[in-house]
Amino acid sequence: MNAGFWIRLGASLLDGIIIGLPLYILSSVLFGDGNSRVSDAVALLYGLLVPVFWQGFTIGKRICGIRIQKLDGAPPTIVTMLLRTVVSGLIYGLTFGIGSIVSAFMVGLREDKRAIHDFIAGTEVVYASPAR
Repeated sequence: MNAGFWIRLGASLLDGIIIGLPLYILSSVLFGDGNSRVSDAVALLYGLLVPVFWQGFTIGKRICGIRIQKLDGAPPTIVTMLLRTVVSGLIYGLTFGIGSIVSAFMVGLREDKRAIHDFIAGTEVVYASPAR
């Protein structure tokens, strides 16, 4: 079953609290205030690599019991995650954030719960089976 808006938002918030906030604090302490490039780079790598090496999970997704998978059920590859993160991020940026708003409505209203970045990468976010 595909995961909807609220559970995906909860997983993202957990990732932000568990990974993003400590990264920002550590980066601020090590490199000074206002320099978030290091924490942004590490957060990008986290979002790209952790789902590849952890079968579609991030820490937040694991806690919420959801994961990213390709449409055939396989775990995401690095190419999949690059499409999902970088290419879709460019599209969201070029549309001045309107694309991300449209994506949120797509996840909330579409039966398959897929956002623009899911269509770009050929992925879906599903509830993880207990065996995983």
